[in-house]
This record gives sequence, C-alpha cells and structure tokens, in this order.
Amino acid sequence: MPLSNLNFEQLQSARAPMGYNLTIASAGTGKTSTIVGRIAYLFSQGISPEEILLLTFTNKAAAEMVARVAKSFGERMAKGIQAGTFHSIAYKYLQKYNITLKQPRELKVLFKSIAEKRIYMDRDGSAPYSAQYLYDIYSLYLNAQKNQSFGEWLIERSPEQEKYVLIYEGIFDEFSALKKSHHYADFNDLLLYFKEDVIKYPQNYAEILCDEYQDTNPLQDSILDALSPKSLFCVGDYDQSIYAFNGADIKIIANFTNKYPNAKVFTLSKNYRSSGHILDLANRVIEKNERIYPKHLEVVKKGEFDLPKLLVYEELFVQYQGIAKRIANGHKNFDDIAIIFRNNASADGCEASLRELGIPSKRKGGSSFFDSKEIALLLDICAFLYNPKDMMAFIHILSYIPKIGNSIAKDIYDGFENLGNGDVKMGILKPEQKRAYVMRAKSSQLGLFEDLMMLEASSRFDDILDSSFASHPILSHPKFDSECVLFLQDFYRLYVALQREYVPKDMLEMIAQSEFYNRIKQILINQRIKNKDGTLNLSLKDSANEKIDRKIVLLKNLSMHYQGIGKFLNAMILGSSEAEQGSGVNLLSIHASKGLEFKEVYVIDLMEGRFPNLKLMQKGGSLDEERRLFYVAVTRAKERLFLSYAKRDEVKNLTYEPSIFLYEAHLVHKS
Repeated sequence: MPLSNLNFEQLQSARAPMGYNLTIASAGTGKTSTIVGRIAYLFSQGISPEEILLLTFTNKAAAEMVARVAKSFGERMAKGIQAGTFHSIAYKYLQKYNITLKQPRELKVLFKSIAEKRIYMDRDGSAPYSAQYLYDIYSLYLNAQKNQSFGEWLIERSPEQEKYVLIYEGIFDEFSALKKSHHYADFNDLLLYFKEDVIKYPQNYAEILCDEYQDTNPLQDSILDALSPKSLFCVGDYDQSIYAFNGADIKIIANFTNKYPNAKVFTLSKNYRSSGHILDLANRVIEKNERIYPKHLEVVKKGEFDLPKLLVYEELFVQYQGIAKRIANGHKNFDDIAIIFRNNASADGCEASLRELGIPSKRKGGSSFFDSKEIALLLDICAFLYNPKDMMAFIHILSYIPKIGNSIAKDIYDGFENLGNGDVKMGILKPEQKRAYVMRAKSSQLGLFEDLMMLEASSRFDDILDSSFASHPILSHPKFDSECVLFLQDFYRLYVALQREYVPKDMLEMIAQSEFYNRIKQILINQRIKNKDGTLNLSLKDSANEKIDRKIVLLKNLSMHYQGIGKFLNAMILGSSEAEQGSGVNLLSIHASKGLEFKEVYVIDLMEGRFPNLKLMQKGGSLDEERRLFYVAVTRAKERLFLSYAKRDEVKNLTYEPSIFLYEAHLVHKS
C-alpha cells in the first residue's frame, strides 16, 4: 500500500493533520510517492475521492499519480479524484458554458489585427510596444493579479509608456469584446472565468493538494483562496522556482507560514535520484541563493559513480559536434541521455550534429509539434467544422491559399456570414443570392476607412468550376484568380463531405486524404526543400513528405481516445506543451526538463551571458532565478553529469568567459 512504502519523513508529511501543510520536497526526494501516500491517508480518514482536488503542473504528472492510486485502490476510486493542471480543471468546470479554447498563437493574430491599426501621434522618446510584446506583457499582468488596473501596473513598471496607456487599454477593450462575441478563451481567460465561477458557486472539497507549489503565480494562488478548502496540502521546492516569466512568485511559497499562521512545514531530505557527487555540485551552487526554509539533502543512492566532468571547447559549434561524438561513441541507450539547454538556438546545433552521426533525437521545449503548419491546419479544419463561428480557425485555414492572407480570409469569412444572414455554415452551403461583401468603416476615430471594393462577376470562373460551386456569390472578390478559386472549391468540397458527424480519427483521415489538404501539403513540402537560390532540392522531397505523414499518424493516434471532436480539440490545446515525438537523445529546454530524470545529462553553453542569460535578466529576471535554473538542470542527472562551454562563436565573432556557475561549482578557478 502507498503508506507502507514511505520513509519516515514522507510518512510524517503524508499523515499530517488536516489543515494547512507545506512539504519542501527537493529534487529526487520522492514527492510523487508522498502525494500518493497523502491521498491514501485521506481515504483512510473516510474522505471520498470526489472530495479531493489534485492540482499538478502538468497533466502527465496528474495521470501518473492517479495511476498509482488505481494500483492500490482500483480504477473507480482513482478516477473519482479531480486531477489535472489549473487550466485543465478550470476547463472541466467551464464546459457548461459556450467556450471555444484557443492557443495564444491563434489569438495573437486577432490581437495584431486590432493593435496594428492604432496610430501613435506622440512618439518622442520611447517607442510604443509591438503588438507581440503588448500581448505577452498583458498576460504577465493578468497572472500577477495586482490590485491595479493594467494602466496603473504598466506605469509603475515602465513610466515611459504612460503616454500610450489609453491606446493600449482601448486595444484590450476591443480585443476582449471580439473574443466574447466569438466565445473565444485563452488560458488566462480559463483561470479568470474559473475564479469567478467558484466564487459564485462555492465548492466543498475536503482537501486540495497542490504540487509544484513554488511555481504558483498570484492568479493561481487567488483561485486556491476562492476555492477555500477545509484543508490544503502543498508540495514544492523554492530552489526549483523557475517560472517567473509566467508570473510565478517565489514569495508565495516563502510566505506560506505567514499567510496560514497555524501551518505545518515538513521537509524531505533523502535524495534517491542522484549520486553524491552530482548533489554536492548542485548544492555548492544553489546555496549562494537565500535559504527560505532550512534543508540538508542526504544521499541514498549507493555505488561508485564518476565525478561531474567539465567539457571545454574552442568554438560553439565544435561543442555541439563534440558532444554528439561523445554520445555516439558511448554505445548507450539514447533514451536515457539528455542534452539540456538554456537557449533554443543551442538545440538546433545539437540536433544537427546528432543527425549528422545518425543518432536519433527528440526535442521538447523548442518548436512545438502542435505549432507545425501541417498539424495546425488539421486542427483548424476540425475546429471550423465543429464550430462554424470560429472565425480564427477559418482565417488560418484560408491563409494557406496562395495570394490569400489574413485580411482577405477575414473578408471571405464576413462574406459567408453575410450570405448566410449571420450563419456562416448556411453562407457556404446555401447562400442567399445577394452581394457577399459589404463596405464598412474600420475605425473612424483613427481616420482609417476601407477602400471601396469594386466587385467582379461571381460567374467569371464558371468554366473551371463544378456546377455545385460555380457562380457562388463569394467568388465576386476582386482579388481572386483561377488558382484561388480552385483552392476554394477544394475547401468547399471537403466542407460538404464532412457535414455528417465523424469521430475525430475518421475526420482526420478524411481531411488528410482530401485534395484541399494535399495541395497545401505540397506547398509546405516545396517550401521545405527550397534551396537558397529558389530552386527545389528534389532529393529531399520524399523525406519532407515522410515527416509530415509521420506527424499526421501521431495526431490520429492521439485522437483514438476521443469520440467527440470538441473534447479532442480542447485536449490537444491543453496538452500541447507536454507532447513529444519519437525516441532517441532528449533535447530539452530547462523548463521542459522539469520533473524528468536521466542516467546521463549534458548541460551545455555554460558561458557568461548565455547561461546565466543576461538579456533575460535585464528584462526582469534575476541571477537567483538563473541559478535555480542551473540547479534544476543538473539535478536531472542520476549517474553521469557533463557541463560544457565554448570559448568563442566564430559566426558572430564573439569570445566567451565561463559561466559564474562553473566557478561556484568549483569546476573553474579564478587565475
């Protein structure tokens, strides 16, 4: 049983009296076992699964804990627990409302279309923020949950931006109104709506368990307050607080005993993961940060292990090649090796060097599987079929068509909506015989008006179209040519073919085999095999096609667990950051490596300026946070740890000094 497998410290924590309890669980000390033990203890106290809420940092972690509970108590008991991330739990609660969940990358397109129309008259001194940065900083503001308006918060943070505040607030007002009119929600909206909902309709949990408590941000903490559980059990480690860029506030875990005066604090000190040499190195560095709660790790792992090794290379890319050669000569299980990087650009060099030697690799924390165009297109088509009012999905779909960008795609969406008298589906399938495109002012207060659209005859392409689509009123747009309308016809055929209800796997199969998808797929392939002079390297065509097909198969496999397209789409959005592909050497950003462990770990690019990352520190980060990132990276290693740096970058003509962390680890000494 879960409790019988715990050591003394873990058992003390798991059996803590109901109330407010915090467990400081350093890397490799068995926090998952402790949380599962706590759930077992709650069951022993007569608390039912439905009275337990388990909040984790990833859905994968929640699934692992629930699976462990199931082994001891059965599937029914385990599945009764509400378990998942703040966002996934919020989505489950909000399913009673008409919400369409959207990725930030999708909503940024909509946001830019509003922000980029603004005119900034007073540009003396500091420039206004770009639409991209404004979107991101507003997200940070929402997660910071200060008792201030966005304008007040921004002026306090960046006084030079005060002259633009009214324009910024106008952008967000228009953006919020447009989101509401289409029932769009992003991850921030989920948490805000969830908080409002639980305040209106209080929940009655006997206990809430919160994993990775050190990475809680003020918005999430305010949700815990709104839920107001009878008992709160938090597990975390202040030395692994690495999400300040997303609003995570280390003060939340630091002030636990101040917020809850009767709180009890437990510490897990036995490390089961790493060798003593690795822990000694990690502790030499992290002890430079302020100690919030006292702790001293005890090494449990027995055996003879190598000392952590410093690898020094003359040049940046030589470093990546050297590490790849070292891995190739090791004849090891590639899946148990990780290369951990601070900057995404570092991973590109490693990936290329491994591929050159025929070593398989999988990457997480850089470019996302779900952000690839071929996967995004499949999901957007599914989203539009599921909800014809999903304007963003429609714009994304048509923007792949040559000579149709976001602006014309928006014209077409508005045209279909007009032809269907507000019903886009009817506008496509059974349009009213009237003018599709209506002239209207864009933003009169900014002095911007739409040019008069001189429409063409919608019948001008009839000789190349099927009778079912010929003379469709939407074809009167003056910027259409024969290539555009043939693409539109392919889209129309696919839309008609998919009108009956399909399970997600079958829908994906039909889309992937359609003429519309395959024409766009060919465009993507040609883009990826294009030489610098514009010619095509046809020898790469089969490989590019195979990579796309492999991704399609992976998405279809993911869809097999879902009968409804709505649940499938939202699961793909909520789980997108946790997806990874294939097998081989793990290429991981430090944030993506969190919670994982490997026999052999390479922490690369340990040069001053790159790690610690001085640019990010200047944008609001800190050396303490960079040091915590280093601590997380090295404590992923169980047996072998390699730290590397390069002396120069020939491409950028830069020279580097070793990272301060190498000095603190006593691997480099001042001369």
